[in-house]
Amino acid sequence: MVADSTPDPMTQSIATVTLAEFLARSDIESSPAWELIRGRAVQKPMPTLFHSRLQRNLMNYINDRAKGFEAIQELRCVVPPQSPVPDISVIAEDRFSDDYGAFEGAPDWLIEILSPGQGTLELQNNLKNKTLHCLGAETRLAWLIDGDRQQIWVWAADGLPIVYSGTDALPDLGMGLGLTVDRVAALARQRS
Repeated sequence: MVADSTPDPMTQSIATVTLAEFLARSDIESSPAWELIRGRAVQKPMPTLFHSRLQRNLMNYINDRAKGFEAIQELRCVVPPQSPVPDISVIAEDRFSDDYGAFEGAPDWLIEILSPGQGTLELQNNLKNKTLHCLGAETRLAWLIDGDRQQIWVWAADGLPIVYSGTDALPDLGMGLGLTVDRVAALARQRS
């Protein structure tokens, strides 16, 4: 019997791969998506109901109100030498090309959602590494929504994170969205 030469996805998550090798893989768009973070292929966790509702409702909220920007869920970005897939990427409309493939570059605003009960150290480290890498590129604002603590960690392009909670008004690249942490939490409970 001949051994199967197809790499095991779980083994691949430990081995270091280049960006070109990663993007050539046929399984990176499987659900949930794979990301290349610090040379490691890592599959995103399966979203919870909290995560899915919040992602959909927050994306729609932004798209209904932000002029000149588009919020897109699960968009593959190519930010050499990494390939993150943020939960929500908010990008200025003039930065999009006519290509329907991966987005070349980092989003202007990156949003990640940490669902209740999904706060493993490995996941937190991947989110932190992805966020900091994108902030070192074109990303000007990043949110990490922490469902367990009802907090949002916010990074500006060149600063340390600030933790927001309750009725704190959240920065939004000057879009005037009027979001608070409580309003974002309410979006996770909104059914449609």
